[in-house]
Amino acid sequence: MAEKVWITGASSGIGRSCAHEFAAQGCALILTGTNRSRLETVADECLRGGACDVAVLPYDLSDSDGIAGLSEQAWRQFGGIDILFCNAGISQRTTVEDTSMDMARQIMEVNFFAPVGIAKSVLPLMLEAGGGQIAVTTSICGRFGFPLRCAYSSSKHALYGFFETLQAEYHDRNISVTMVCPGRVSTDISVNALDKGGVKHGKNDPGQAGGLSAERAAKKIVRAIRKRRREVLVGRKELIMVYIKRLFPGLCARMATRIKPL
Repeated sequence: MAEKVWITGASSGIGRSCAHEFAAQGCALILTGTNRSRLETVADECLRGGACDVAVLPYDLSDSDGIAGLSEQAWRQFGGIDILFCNAGISQRTTVEDTSMDMARQIMEVNFFAPVGIAKSVLPLMLEAGGGQIAVTTSICGRFGFPLRCAYSSSKHALYGFFETLQAEYHDRNISVTMVCPGRVSTDISVNALDKGGVKHGKNDPGQAGGLSAERAAKKIVRAIRKRRREVLVGRKELIMVYIKRLFPGLCARMATRIKPL
């Protein structure tokens, strides 16, 4: 029987490319994003690429009230979920002073509370079914503070706390968690990031544009999920900052002040 995979943030970037990878393995896919038209395009690509079936579930993850219902609907699509990949997220390009509380709450809602709500809804069903796997996209910004990312970095730090705890509590019940930790991957995350006043940044940062391709990132991510790895770092030379923070936190703090955030 084909594995059933639910991916949020599936209409572009890492989510779209991971959908292609799982499709090539013959999986049944549930794709969630805010734009139905783009999701349907990805669904067609996945069907042509080998997916045995694809369901499209558009949803705005900033609406927390419907998360439980969305999760139940996703579970019913194919009678279960073997792999849940909470990938959707939103970034920012504002200083602490220019980050309104509304913006901070919006980022936390999408990046933290939505995947937490989905996981809490799906987990009991996975346990009843005998187990499953949860992957969640964090960021190297979840390992250290980064200029112009105060709320984004906070949301990614929080993901580590929640999902590492989930893994510790349920590992003996056949639940595994993979933390997907990208550095700079060439996606539209900077284009869609929130700028001062809550408007979209509207452009691709040079660092992001020169990052690892989403296709190459997806191959590494899906391979790590298949191996049930605890964490996978995805990117290029910027990933060294994760190790510098671990071994030399003072040096990492000084280096962070010199990073070009755009």
